[in-house]
Amino acid sequence: MVTGPTPAEIRTLFANTDTDEVWRKAREIVRRIDPAFDFAHARSAFDDVVRLFRGDYPAYHSITTLYHDLHHTLDVFLCAVRLLHGVHLSGTSLSGEEVSQIMIAAMMHDVGYAMEIGDDAGTGAKYTQIHVTRGIEFMKRYLDEMGFPATWKAPLEPMIRCTDPAVKPSQIDFPDERTRLLGLIVGTADLVGQMADRTYLEKLLFLYFEFKEAHLGGYRNMHDLLRRTKHFYEITRVKLDSEFDAIYSKLSEHFQDWFGVPNNYYLESIEKNVVYLEQVIHLDEEQFLSMLKRGSIVAKAKSLADPDDVG
Repeated sequence: MVTGPTPAEIRTLFANTDTDEVWRKAREIVRRIDPAFDFAHARSAFDDVVRLFRGDYPAYHSITTLYHDLHHTLDVFLCAVRLLHGVHLSGTSLSGEEVSQIMIAAMMHDVGYAMEIGDDAGTGAKYTQIHVTRGIEFMKRYLDEMGFPATWKAPLEPMIRCTDPAVKPSQIDFPDERTRLLGLIVGTADLVGQMADRTYLEKLLFLYFEFKEAHLGGYRNMHDLLRRTKHFYEITRVKLDSEFDAIYSKLSEHFQDWFGVPNNYYLESIEKNVVYLEQVIHLDEEQFLSMLKRGSIVAKAKSLADPDDVG
């Protein structure tokens, strides 16, 4: 009798802070598609993006954006791998080259927050509105420097562009329908991966500070951003269903294969976050922080806050 995963197993789906463990999970999933898969290009990009975040990549500072951190990138990366597996299982076979490109695009989707040595003012959050374009530029240089196939630039650019919240997939010039599919996988993983994170609501406090530095959104304070997140979820769900072709549904195929049950644990986690968010935003601005208890994030957010940031 199939009973599905335990609560602990479900929690580990979103506990993506250990880079070695994340890579192990991704490798195991991809090998279900192709036991002889060549990980060389994907592993190189994975390791170098981790180095970039940590400040070990030549000519760059560590990436210090608090919301768009390494944990976020690992969330998106592993969600993309699970999703590409689900797409493959649903009957749309993906080639080894396409799998590698998805993995690379997911890892590189936020490298545009990186600051070069000599760029010392503020954090990479100041590049919020142009971080996708900066990331694409980094990707192109990286492929050249590392000797990756030159033909990969053409599909990787629109795939990364799919993670730009200001751009709809319908506005992106894909070279072909196949690349559009790969881009939808990456863009969906970016949205679904971050919103399913068990510390998503707490990390929204960090997102407030990123938006404040970027002069973006016009949020009055942290409470205002949380309040408006409910609307963000509603429009994002419509976007996922329409612009992204509801491709998130293919995650159920992955979990059917992985756990033996066709649940979409990402959507379930997102729904739990939204239900809890409803409780949080109905508290006044003096009380709402007491509801956000995961990851010791509130304490750090308070240490960064001015009186007006709280409410």
